[in-house]
Amino acid sequence: QVQLVESGGGLVQAGDSLRLSCATSGRSFSDYAMGWFRQAPGKEREFVSVIWAGGQPYYADSVKGRFTIFRDNAKNSVYLQMNFLKVKKTAIYYCAGASSYHASRDPRNYVHWGQGTQVTVSS
Repeated sequence: QVQLVESGGGLVQAGDSLRLSCATSGRSFSDYAMGWFRQAPGKEREFVSVIWAGGQPYYADSVKGRFTIFRDNAKNSVYLQMNFLKVKKTAIYYCAGASSYHASRDPRNYVHWGQGTQVTVSS
């Protein structure tokens, strides 16, 4: 059984930075691709970033250059450093795990999900 627990969300102002963490338990964390998604009220879950088991990152165009995903396999954790946050992107952020083969922008390919952490960006 794999469990994911996000933390680090909060209330920040536009332009601020925030780092989200996702701690996992269970086996084989280092074999998983780990993704971050977000969901704003009334909208569908949106892909943010993914990092494959080998450490290769991939970003949505909307966050490229502002967000950085990285992982620490020794701590079974994945992180999302978010800089220059925008007001319109207030959302619940979720981390998710998938096999490296299936990981993609599609949330349906992820089999493990955390409960999410709220990020609120004020103007």
